[in-house]
Amino acid sequence: MDLIGCRVTIMQNRNTNLNDIYMSDRLQAQLQQIDQYAMTCVVAPMGYGKTTAVNWFLGERSKAPGTRVVRISVYSDSLAIFWRNAQSAFAHAGLDFLRQYELPSDLQGAMLVMDDLNRALVGTGPFYIFLDDYHLLQGPRCAHFLCKCAVRLPKNVHIIVASRNHFLSEAEITKLCSRVCILGPKQLRLDKDDLAVYTRRCGADLTESQLQQLLYATEGWISAVYLNLRTLADRGALPERGSDIYNLFTAAMIDPLPPMQQEFLTVLSLADEFTIEMAKAVTGREDAAELLADLTTRNAFVKRLPDSDRYRCHHVMKHCAMRAFHKLSAEKQTVYYDRYGQWYEQHGHLLHAMTAYRACGDYDALLRVIEKDSGIRLAITRLKIVLADLDACPKSTLKEHPIALLVLMRCMFNWHQIPKMLELKNLLLETVEEHPAWPGEYRSNLLGECDLITSFLFYNDIAAMSVLHRSASEKMTRPAISIQKANGWTFNSPSVLMMYHSKPGALDAELTEIDRCMPHYCKITDNHGIGADRLMQAEAAFTRGQLDDAMIALERTYAQTDGSGQENIALCGDFLSLRLSLFGQGAPRYTPLGRYELLQQQHNVPWVRFWDACCAYYYALLGQEEAIPEPFRLHRLEGINFLAPGRPMILLIENQVYLTQKAWPKVIGRSEKLLEGAAAFRYSLVALYLRIQTAAAYAMMAKQTEAAALLQETLQEAKMDGLVLPFAENYRYLKTLLQDMPQDAFTSRIQTLGEALETHCAELLHARTYPAEFDVLTEREREICALIAARLSNREIAARLFLSEGSVKQYCNRIYSKLNIEGGHPLQTPAAGRMDGKLLTFG
Repeated sequence: MDLIGCRVTIMQNRNTNLNDIYMSDRLQAQLQQIDQYAMTCVVAPMGYGKTTAVNWFLGERSKAPGTRVVRISVYSDSLAIFWRNAQSAFAHAGLDFLRQYELPSDLQGAMLVMDDLNRALVGTGPFYIFLDDYHLLQGPRCAHFLCKCAVRLPKNVHIIVASRNHFLSEAEITKLCSRVCILGPKQLRLDKDDLAVYTRRCGADLTESQLQQLLYATEGWISAVYLNLRTLADRGALPERGSDIYNLFTAAMIDPLPPMQQEFLTVLSLADEFTIEMAKAVTGREDAAELLADLTTRNAFVKRLPDSDRYRCHHVMKHCAMRAFHKLSAEKQTVYYDRYGQWYEQHGHLLHAMTAYRACGDYDALLRVIEKDSGIRLAITRLKIVLADLDACPKSTLKEHPIALLVLMRCMFNWHQIPKMLELKNLLLETVEEHPAWPGEYRSNLLGECDLITSFLFYNDIAAMSVLHRSASEKMTRPAISIQKANGWTFNSPSVLMMYHSKPGALDAELTEIDRCMPHYCKITDNHGIGADRLMQAEAAFTRGQLDDAMIALERTYAQTDGSGQENIALCGDFLSLRLSLFGQGAPRYTPLGRYELLQQQHNVPWVRFWDACCAYYYALLGQEEAIPEPFRLHRLEGINFLAPGRPMILLIENQVYLTQKAWPKVIGRSEKLLEGAAAFRYSLVALYLRIQTAAAYAMMAKQTEAAALLQETLQEAKMDGLVLPFAENYRYLKTLLQDMPQDAFTSRIQTLGEALETHCAELLHARTYPAEFDVLTEREREICALIAARLSNREIAARLFLSEGSVKQYCNRIYSKLNIEGGHPLQTPAAGRMDGKLLTFG
């Protein structure tokens, strides 16, 4: 008997519910494997029940005490929204520290997040992280991070990823090996026996032939089976063969509803997730709770999220509902989008609010949200979307929102869209001119902040910036809206002097200008960058070899920055403090490791990245190559995001590492390109350092002619401002060459400082409480050695240092390898005596 066109009876069983979850014994057995793997990928086309299967498994596991589950749903390709969802999901599980992290922009940032996860999750009970609809994220970044997690996270953590598409490469699968399990359509689809059980549970009395035909028609695809049975229950007949899944869905799940419920469902399907309160506000229906209760009872594609007051619609529902939504009148669509915008705006979801207002063309509301956002979330919006908004928004509407014009000006500068920035500036000036009746203070503040933003066009021309900052300060009576105090002032450059010394011979004038400029700038930005002027003075004194004056100015810098929230300026000060200590000017304010651990506690990835650069330079000067942070020691900077104005300084530091590693040809080969980068920003001091490094490399390769010519030229330039320290910091390479230069007070001062640096570095390297053999270890590795010597176990060391036990084991393996010790933990292996013998000298 053919299935198509036949009538099939549905048994009258009041306990029958098509929405009851059915998990076959075969699938349950497959899902049990999740506990054996670090990562499980559930990959199948839409409608195969991926989410249902994983949620059933997690529901079963959650019954065990101590089990925690984090569910993260992906709704778009926006990494920013994904990160926000992840932060909320972890916070719901009691792990709120992720909220302190910005979205990691590179692998190094992701690793810092992972280290914190390691510390938080090690030793806890079973922990499951479920990423649903992963296919909506594009690009390999997240996949690479997940692979790292699968290798590094504690054994009690299990990552489950549901996706329509395969997202791991063959190479990644091979590398993960026994850590990854992949479940696909074969495991998820219903076979004939499963189908027979499921249809009987649903009350459908199908013959053997009908079952076979249904299996053939649906290929065991659970959503297709469900829709066929739903059609059977509603109409007494199965749908025709070859029905399109979307048409089948619409016919089964939307068309049978009364018009009011159809509209209610289609409107809510626009949201990623929604609560009952949101449903009331958006649909305008006070009976939203009752309608939702009815929908979730009769519709398996609308679900309340586990352990939550939020609901979500399946993607097939969203797709079909969107088609239905666009059949509503334009007026109704506008009303609903506007309600969405109002809800999101009132609840602080400003990106979503912008999207909703954009959809209904309410540019007045969109600009209002941009003003509230102050450019924070707008900065992570795609540039082409913002440009399209500006093209579509009437000029008259833009003029009604001068604060939004300021925010957009700043964003255009950040995006290097200078013509558009200037166009917005002219529109703002025109707007102010057209409104002479506006209160004078309001007009003055607008014009002042316009001057402030315009000053960025003259970056590192302190005189030109100072004119605009003083003008802005005279006009403004409130802090700038477009400048966020929490943002870094130095673009993560480790040196203010390197940023603002732009012309040989002009250093004194530049110091005078920054003294005049910064008080005005700080006044109108709520002390953003406070202490930068004092720090530039300290760095100038240091670079001139006036070490006592540098110490005094540095302490004045700390007096201004302490408690100001300007960590980036304080970090630049700490870098100077490290360099001063190498010349015997007291102990640094923080040890490299001590400062690193403080920064880790603040969860600020750019600052940790910044401190890596500072430590790389410090250890390069000290000659302690093994202690140089890995990204610089192994030259893995390409995958790390540095802000463009700070990048020339970072590459200068990498050059210093190359010198320490005796990679002379590399230093010479890079010089031309690096000098071009410095010239683009008019970084005179950076260029000076780069030429000195190149001369040093030539000298070490016995190319005396090239070295002498370059050094002579550089000496003449440096004398104009008395900059002796760049030569002294490279004295070990230039010593012989300098002796052949014409001798004067300038070269004599270089030699004196160079000798002092060499002497003090030698003292630091030999002033150890451990044997010389331990020089090959990093500071962190020596710290772990000291704890091993104190008879702490791996678990105790992990707790003391906020590491995972696995990370401690990895450190120990590296330590044993470097010290040529065979075996495991010295307290548990025959190597113990040999290790103890070495560790006893640790004080």
